[in-house]
Amino acid sequence: MITSVLRLTSGRIAVGLLAFIGFLALFGQLIAPYDPIKGSDLQLAGPSGSHWLGTDYLGRDVLSRILDGSALSVGSALLVAAIALLVGALPGILSVYLGPVFEWLSLRVVDTLIALPFLVFAVALTTLLGNGVLQAMFAVGLLVAPVFYRVARSATLSVARSQYVEAAIISGASTGWIVRKHVWAKILPPVAISVAHTVGTGLVVIASLTFLNIGVKPPAPTWGGILASDLGYLGFKPYAPVFPIVLILVAVLACQLLADAIRDVAGESGRALLSGRDADKDRSERRTPASVES
Repeated sequence: MITSVLRLTSGRIAVGLLAFIGFLALFGQLIAPYDPIKGSDLQLAGPSGSHWLGTDYLGRDVLSRILDGSALSVGSALLVAAIALLVGALPGILSVYLGPVFEWLSLRVVDTLIALPFLVFAVALTTLLGNGVLQAMFAVGLLVAPVFYRVARSATLSVARSQYVEAAIISGASTGWIVRKHVWAKILPPVAISVAHTVGTGLVVIASLTFLNIGVKPPAPTWGGILASDLGYLGFKPYAPVFPIVLILVAVLACQLLADAIRDVAGESGRALLSGRDADKDRSERRTPASVES
């Protein structure tokens, strides 16, 4: 699927932008020209040869703070997607196979999470567990998890009712084998689309929470925190919020483009991009259900 995604223009653009964001997240702290926390007497200075993006109200280099904050901003969004995937997708798959009791309980939990006010729940949970990065990401991941639950459950139901899966069950295949061999392969595209969307959403949510000083406390730099501090001095530097906003928009755009590319490849219009070998293998598995291993 990766090769097929790269054949699309939107996929190549998305991968290129994500590679750039990933580079900032991995190496931003190493290439930052100044200490992102240490201030100076040069306050609210404009862009210059020594400070390419100027300085903030404490004299800290803006470029260094953006580079240093990339790791925490991007890593937090990835952590949100990972928590949502684990908490949502796995119960969504198991709800089809573990009986009506687990199905009823999981559906009620998902309905409760959907009904919770997003910001109020995040603030309450961070207040209860402590105002830290992991606590805030856990709260956001829980609230996003119903998206993965619904996607995984819907895809699993469509596969579980297919004839070749029923034939595999009759042949004695175990539930674990069916999930690994058939179910996971079929739900992977919609789950991948949800992951891409969630990472983009996570970037915005994390920026919003750090904007409110939830999860990450100053002076630790994040894109949302930098934006919050810049808004207080628009009279002196009206262009200052542009830099973190552009990075957030580029990262979110890349995630959305990647999700669209995966959807196109996984859908009817993208099936022609799949290799003949993979298609033949899939057809062969459907024709010979009796050969599965129990």
